[in-house]
Amino acid sequence: MLPLAPAARAADEDKATGTGLPVPRFVSLKADRVNVRNGPNRDQDVAWIFTRAGLPVEITAEFETWRRIRDADGSEGWVYHSMLSGRRTALVTPWTKGAPVTLREKPEAESRAVARLEPSVLGVVKSCDGKWCRITGEGYDGYVEQGKLWGVYPNEKVD
Repeated sequence: MLPLAPAARAADEDKATGTGLPVPRFVSLKADRVNVRNGPNRDQDVAWIFTRAGLPVEITAEFETWRRIRDADGSEGWVYHSMLSGRRTALVTPWTKGAPVTLREKPEAESRAVARLEPSVLGVVKSCDGKWCRITGEGYDGYVEQGKLWGVYPNEKVD
């Protein structure tokens, strides 16, 4: 058998690795019902089902049209790519119980409080400067310290 030409090898590598976008990266669920499977094909068993669109998940691997994802609880499984969106969302301190997080008017600790967000409140990430993120949701818009969100990396800048 003859070896593949460089262009054919590159095409095969792209097919095996996916999009070429950075891994890991955060995305969100596109639908209210998303099957998470034990492996990267439809023949694999469904491990669990997400039932809330917009939740942030972290892509930890890609294989063809499948993405291995991790949720805020640390659970991992495979999702078909079309069930994911590049829209950035975040959960407020999902690792804590009962301690609300202050949403600020400006990205400053001394800025006026505009709301108190309970753990696991879901917000749309509008921007992050590496220390503060502007998030919005039903009835709120303001700034949260970046380290209090799951759905963005420490020091990550989001435009």
